[in-house]
Amino acid sequence: MTRPAFETLSLHAGQESPDPASRARAVPIVATSSFVFDGADHAEAVFDGTADGNQYGRMHNPTVAAFEERLTALEGGVRTVALSSGQAATTSLLFALTRPGAQVVMSKEVFGGTFSVVRKLLEPWGCRVDAVEPTPEAVAAAVGPDTVGVWVETIANPSLSVPDIPALAEVAHAAGAPLVVDNTWGCGGYLCRPFELGADLVAHSATKWIGGHGTLIGGAVVDGGRFDWQSDRFPAFLARDARGRTYLEQSPEAPFAARVHDLGLFTMGMTLSPFSAFLALQGLETLPLRVQRSCAAARDLASWVARQPGVSRVLYPGLSGHPGHEVAARVLKRGFGAVFCFETERVELARAFLDRVEVASHLANIGDAKTVVINPWTTTHSSLSEAARIEAGVTPALIRVSVGLEAVADLKADFARALAGVPAEL
Repeated sequence: MTRPAFETLSLHAGQESPDPASRARAVPIVATSSFVFDGADHAEAVFDGTADGNQYGRMHNPTVAAFEERLTALEGGVRTVALSSGQAATTSLLFALTRPGAQVVMSKEVFGGTFSVVRKLLEPWGCRVDAVEPTPEAVAAAVGPDTVGVWVETIANPSLSVPDIPALAEVAHAAGAPLVVDNTWGCGGYLCRPFELGADLVAHSATKWIGGHGTLIGGAVVDGGRFDWQSDRFPAFLARDARGRTYLEQSPEAPFAARVHDLGLFTMGMTLSPFSAFLALQGLETLPLRVQRSCAAARDLASWVARQPGVSRVLYPGLSGHPGHEVAARVLKRGFGAVFCFETERVELARAFLDRVEVASHLANIGDAKTVVINPWTTTHSSLSEAARIEAGVTPALIRVSVGLEAVADLKADFARALAGVPAEL
């Protein structure tokens, strides 16, 4: 059989159908902290890695494994490690990648929480992080002999710029470094599959479109399995463990995932619960339908908002006037994303809009089945300095809109009321 389509994989990948023990069609929630071994030899073999099996719930769970295998199939990677949150995925990936004295070149337009990991953990640890424009030219000027990774987002939050992933991969590889793509806004591989474009590692906040209903917190790191880690620049992959093996020997197909599993789960305990994994699996089953609908609605709504009084500009890569439209048309395959931003002429108007919407929800999330709005300047990016917020494309009057599954006509009516109901003197 040829490789199944994305829509088929989103329903079936990672599951032996039906469950052989219970005959259940849905993936069972295996709620247990520990697992029984067949005997002393089996326990020893599971722990030394010579036999398949589950050691302990902090590192292994069948429900979580099904989610990991499904996301691996959707992204086209070789192994996924699921973690307790998107922040856990970011933290585990960066610590697996870096070391004191190493350099990471990072887009200056990344999520504020990613910068928090940099500022509060990596830099005090002795790692240098240079934030630059996510362009091949800027990255090429920043990389050097100590560069251990280049980090970008598929669609920047909230500037909505789309980096040229193939060109960035060439620059990173020429410098001897892997390209890391936070593909959260790539919607589980539906809009963008970075490995097909040359990326080496992918991170996700599964809280967003993967879960899709605002009911779980989760994250994931996907290993593309192609980068060569046998370099003095990455000494952790050459170091031997208590059994005398390197990560390259433990898991030759996915050594980076093996290191993330070791650091993120075995060492730091950033474990995704089986119930959250079950919710993520449920989300993946409908992801193609939800994302397709939300992308079409976002394009329609963004075009409409651009024509409303009091709105000074709209950012959406699906609009021809967006500076990254041409690149987005090449990188994004099934739509231009479910998020757009608009800026009002006055800060007071932006704040009043947030207070007046009724159908849309004012909360700090994206990728929900419900449309949500927020002002990043005062919330999601408020931990950054004003200069850093401006560098990331965040302005005081900017509103971020994550479009859900409501009728577009109802959203337009809601937004029209919220904008028109603001007194002119504000």
